[in-house]
Amino acid sequence: MAGQAGVPPRVHKRSISDQQRRREIALERQKQSRRDLQQHARQLASGFSPPSSPSQWDDAAHDADCSHSSPGSKRKGILEGTKLKGGKAREFYSQQLMLPEWMVDIPINLKKDWCIMARPAGQRCLVIAANGSTISRQRNGRILHCFPSALPNGARTRDVAAASHVYCILDCIFHAPDKTYYVVDMMCWRGYSLYDCSAEFRFFWMTTKLAETGALNPPTAHHRYRFSVVPVFECNTASLQAVYTGSVAFVRDGLLFVNRHAHYQMGLTPLVLLWKDAECSLYLFDTDSQGNVPAHQQVVLELCSDGTVVTSDQPPTVLGSLPSDFLQQNAQYLKPGDLLRFAIGDQGISIVDGKPVVADIHFQGLASKNRAGGADSCTKILFQYAARHSPLTIADLLVAIEASDDDGDTSMAC
Repeated sequence: MAGQAGVPPRVHKRSISDQQRRREIALERQKQSRRDLQQHARQLASGFSPPSSPSQWDDAAHDADCSHSSPGSKRKGILEGTKLKGGKAREFYSQQLMLPEWMVDIPINLKKDWCIMARPAGQRCLVIAANGSTISRQRNGRILHCFPSALPNGARTRDVAAASHVYCILDCIFHAPDKTYYVVDMMCWRGYSLYDCSAEFRFFWMTTKLAETGALNPPTAHHRYRFSVVPVFECNTASLQAVYTGSVAFVRDGLLFVNRHAHYQMGLTPLVLLWKDAECSLYLFDTDSQGNVPAHQQVVLELCSDGTVVTSDQPPTVLGSLPSDFLQQNAQYLKPGDLLRFAIGDQGISIVDGKPVVADIHFQGLASKNRAGGADSCTKILFQYAARHSPLTIADLLVAIEASDDDGDTSMAC
């Protein structure tokens, strides 16, 4: 799309969009959370007195651990999820990944504050190495693989086995053609939590710590799948062109932009953005069951008890409603919480202040309940709508980075 003849790239404008506002709010929440943790630590230090007897040390440690909500509680919660079974386990693990919004506008200070990587095509999954075993779970929480690995405590072998407090949690994409787990983020390493560390620091550890293990080596009997770190670059024109068209070891499925200050926040976040076009992704548009791109954009929304249909965002965005008589006639088939598929008609989507307020949607049928991620997010719908009408192109991104140069922005290596 970037190469359309005779179509000049549109000028990048510094406008404050709904997505930009949410980025600013997310960063401010991180600052507040950090201040709260610092205050909590000061209170612990100023009010702590040693227990009068050795037998009280365990109780004191337990109380301190329980009062500490972040980051320790995040990693504890994931490990305690192993006690859950069946649907409850799948529901729990389906909520543990940080999900990118789709880029519906270009962030301010793109060059200064953002990193970039090519996104491998494949199955996004949470990988946990603990207690001598490694398990990967898909976005819907279902187990993908259970296998031995060279990750710390990822197998019952002498060189990687460790105590129960040693574990690793990685954010990966499983690339089936070469049976490789491509690591895009790191949340815990050897029991040390990285959830509340900046993305810049997490990427540094992801690159250096994995290289110190045998996880990047070819598969063996005790290391069934190879792991590979996805290279992360500073966001300048050269690196953007490299991740866009350069040689990579995997099938490329778009680009990921990550705010270098972002903590690892479960669920949708505006501090990680996904961008695609037909040049760098085979999956720009959603397809039907036969793999064909429909003439009209398809969206998946969740049915609410009042008949409205909403996105997966928190809070959700209402894009329309189903007639009450239609719901009554199909009450045995349509229940609150069901995922429904719609086509967007010729009247399209009405957008006010960067947010959709109503859409011309036409009911197509039920969507799969096992669909990863549930309903579509608001930014996915807006991105695919723009891609059909007025796409955000690679030329726009290059113009934005060059504008950063004109503004005197400086870059730091990730």
